Amino acid sequence: MAPKLSLEARMTIIELLRRGWSRVAIATSLGVTEGSVRYHARRREQGQTDGRVGRQQHRLEALSGEVEAWLSESSRRERLNLAALHEFLVAEHGYEGSLRSVQRYFRAHYGAPRVRARRRVETPAGAQAQADWASFPGVVVARQPVDLLGFHLQLSWSRFATLVWSLRKDQLAWQEAHIAAFERLGGVPASVRVDNEKTAVVRGAGAWGEHNPAYERFAQRARFHVDLYPPRAPEAKGKIERRIRDHRYWLDPRFRDWDSLSELQAWTDQQALRRAERRQCPATGSTVLTAWEQERPLLGELVTLPRPFDVVVVRRVAHDCTVHFEGRTYSVPFALLGRDVEIYGCSGEVEIRHQSRLEASHARGTSQRIVLDPAHYEGQATAEVLPPVPLGRMGQRLAELAALVPDQRPLDLYAALAEAAR
Repeated sequence: MAPKLSLEARMTIIELLRRGWSRVAIATSLGVTEGSVRYHARRREQGQTDGRVGRQQHRLEALSGEVEAWLSESSRRERLNLAALHEFLVAEHGYEGSLRSVQRYFRAHYGAPRVRARRRVETPAGAQAQADWASFPGVVVARQPVDLLGFHLQLSWSRFATLVWSLRKDQLAWQEAHIAAFERLGGVPASVRVDNEKTAVVRGAGAWGEHNPAYERFAQRARFHVDLYPPRAPEAKGKIERRIRDHRYWLDPRFRDWDSLSELQAWTDQQALRRAERRQCPATGSTVLTAWEQERPLLGELVTLPRPFDVVVVRRVAHDCTVHFEGRTYSVPFALLGRDVEIYGCSGEVEIRHQSRLEASHARGTSQRIVLDPAHYEGQATAEVLPPVPLGRMGQRLAELAALVPDQRPLDLYAALAEAAR
């Protein structure tokens, strides 16, 4: 009589026999006798099954009618959700079995679920690029070990890829890396497929994700569409994942020390071009470099690229021709009185725009809480707004005294102002 084997061992024997293994090789691999393998091989040829498994009754058999009633709706049968069925049985019929028991019941009675085929689509030239971050810890730059971040951007059609180095991963760095990558690509693709980074999406994922407002406005100004990866779909970003693996092998910067980040970036750009000369583009059969030269005229123009910004808000211009932003008050041209303007928090600067036109610019994050430009209160009247009343003699004198450096101001300011008031 053949020795008793575990269910796992028996299934392994059957699978290895199906793959063409010899009985001796199976016995040696599993540490069993060749007679045991012959026994289970003979049972397989005769179509016999394990009686202990075949005669077991499923726990859900007693509720088979309720299961059929639940499945009577065509929508439930088309989009089967066994977890929802299990919750229904537990709540409505006191079912004490596990979700696993429901799954076993369905495999035995309804067979395996249908498999949905995937559609392979090649995006047209200029239509899409894929982007993602990768970490490169322990790179020595300027004699200091740093954890570098690599921003990878690859055109989906030609497969031409860029790698931009950064020390940060915040919103400003995210946009700066986009701009640097677009400049290396020679244009802006119609859409950029990005991972669910916090700099790209604030909540959710894929088509249901809520875009980061700053990144969404940046994309509008740079004139590209943000395409978020769908969740649990690694095949949707296969091109960039493969390129990151390639870059880790060919463009790993840890083989030497670098004097500066710009030196590393120059070396990376040179190596990326050399790789493009050797790689083959699947869409054209030519080199990636040749395909990129064909795709580059179809990309959007670089002149539309904005300055990177991490905050964008809308404010209405007050009666004193100012707007409030980040705890400070900034002046704007008086003609915008009562209008809504967009305020962009850029790196070291605040840009104030109206209908995409730059109207004012101030230093950001200064110690001053009120930042005024006197030129914003001058000019010709418009059809809707009159200019402020001009400064009188006292006001002009005050402005002149304020413009003087402290060493040149009169010792007796009161006397100087009294003279102006005569």
